[in-house]
Amino acid sequence: MAVTHHHAYLAADSAATAADSAVLSNAWLLIALPLVGAAILLLGGRRPNAWGPLLATALPVVSFVWAVLVLFDLLGRSADARSVSVPVYEWFATGDFSARINLLVDPLSITFVLLITFVGSLIHVYSLGYMAQDPGRRRFFAYLNLFVAAMLVLVLADNFVLLFLGWEAVGLASYLLIGFWQYKPTAATAAKKAFLINRVGDIGLLVAIMIMFSVLGAVSFSDVFAAVPGASEGVLLAIGLLLLLGACGKSAQLPLQAWLLDAMEGPTPVSALIHAATMVTAGVYLIVRAGPIFEAAPVAQLTVMIVGAATMLAGGIIASAKDDIKKSLAGSTMSQIGMMVLAAGLGPIGYAAAIAHLVTHGFFKAGLFLGAGSVMHGMNDDVDMRKYGGLASKMPITFATFGLGYLAIIGVPLLSGWWTKESIISATFGLGGTAGLVFGSLVILGAALTAFYMSRMLFMTFLGEKRWDEGVHPHESPVSMTAPMVVLSIGSLALGGFLVAGDRFAAFLRPVTGAEPPHFTVGHAFTAPYGIAALVVLILGVAVAWAVYLRKPVARTAPKGNLVTNTARNELYGNEINEGLFMRPGQVLTKALVVIEDKVIDGAVNGIGAGVRDSSTGLGRTQTGFARTYALTMLIGAVIVAATLAVRF
Repeated sequence: MAVTHHHAYLAADSAATAADSAVLSNAWLLIALPLVGAAILLLGGRRPNAWGPLLATALPVVSFVWAVLVLFDLLGRSADARSVSVPVYEWFATGDFSARINLLVDPLSITFVLLITFVGSLIHVYSLGYMAQDPGRRRFFAYLNLFVAAMLVLVLADNFVLLFLGWEAVGLASYLLIGFWQYKPTAATAAKKAFLINRVGDIGLLVAIMIMFSVLGAVSFSDVFAAVPGASEGVLLAIGLLLLLGACGKSAQLPLQAWLLDAMEGPTPVSALIHAATMVTAGVYLIVRAGPIFEAAPVAQLTVMIVGAATMLAGGIIASAKDDIKKSLAGSTMSQIGMMVLAAGLGPIGYAAAIAHLVTHGFFKAGLFLGAGSVMHGMNDDVDMRKYGGLASKMPITFATFGLGYLAIIGVPLLSGWWTKESIISATFGLGGTAGLVFGSLVILGAALTAFYMSRMLFMTFLGEKRWDEGVHPHESPVSMTAPMVVLSIGSLALGGFLVAGDRFAAFLRPVTGAEPPHFTVGHAFTAPYGIAALVVLILGVAVAWAVYLRKPVARTAPKGNLVTNTARNELYGNEINEGLFMRPGQVLTKALVVIEDKVIDGAVNGIGAGVRDSSTGLGRTQTGFARTYALTMLIGAVIVAATLAVRF
């Protein structure tokens, strides 16, 4: 089985090289800083109201600086020594088993740490302006800190148990953030929906960990991967599919995607935090981290690719029909994460491309969400793009930063998204055979949808005629909101080229991801048939959006639409399918169980009690206290005994 490459260096030196520098030995501070911030703001009462948000913003910044120091420490080591285990605490021990809280600092985990802390810090800064007038801003910033800390636990864990702890903490923090405006029934419902759907995926991850422990005898990454070659394919298939179920929950992949668009009920910074750089990327991280398991179970690996491809197309279709700017962006997130999951399912040839696109997506999608929040800020919180139009002149900074994010995500050549998307296309066709042709063509189709729905969004929002209501006065956002957008737009311009050119990022990840992916060259991307096809569909997607949404006026009211349009507007009826397959049968089952409990179980218990009570009452009535009654009873008893004996003999 082709799995040893992924964990060879982990197993070679007792799972990892011991931390031997102050920076690495104190890597736990990466998590502790935002966690302490959350504790201070949540437990400090009203005292942190004035300065709490500033403290909460500063702490992820310090974590980012520390992460940069960790990165330089790793870069100063040889490739084989870039996996460092940092012991923190022994959680619990039973028999020969010990669950330790150890942190694994390696190229994969530090990539996620840098992304989480950098983009998370920018979102904190943005929130200072966006939430300035909200009475619950201290609590909001506490939840942001808690979310960042939970994500850092998830990506720094060196075993599946600790990863699961971070996984659950992320779910809790997302529930608190999505439902932050609890007075809105829609927000409360969305938070509950996200929490419950994610629990389905969490059960998959939990059962996978149980199987690892019971069959493979380990839960640490290095020990589990070392045991993979000796495990049966059936066990590995079960573990792989269960891990995929967990990934589908967190990353909003089919069939557990229904929570994502509803989560737009949370404040816009939450949307950027959850849907850009953090929560939805957790599933991609899990698949890449558990690569040896999937590589040893080809059916599970193929299932990953199918789920990713289906979600990529479904998300693109949904994004193409939504008039709510945040929900359209959420559909885009579904699609882009689906593309990453597909790439992760390719195995070693796709891991680096998947993570590179994840990093660049974190920048341009966060910038797009923050740009959407800036538009809402200037439009009295209206999210309907049919009531926008012509905002470019009113919000020039927002338009410029949003525009750069738009150009990056649709894959304009030499911008960040082009480099990483072309890497995925190249890796997919590099799979070879029918599978490479089919999945590669699907990625190109997904790129066409991206060009269409993002052009639609840009045209409806910033260009064309003005369609806003009377009394609305669009205006640019304060510098605390626009500054993070400017920084993210710079990443949208240049980050992809820095990562992909010269295979720089793939080489950095190679100790974790294993075999070297196909070499990516700019010339090949412009001359290969699939590279030319990607450029053609990009132009077609933009042209179709221009013809429909800019060449002629945009309607203020949604037309009736055909079957395809209505299906897309209703999110491919994902909610109805879940209700029909799970919720309503669950309600019927619950009602049936209630009837069984009330009428059968409780009825039987109550019936026995009533029988004992009634018989006792009846017997009690025979105790009259009269001697003649007792004598008559004795006589009747004697007659019965005598008759019985006479019959027998």
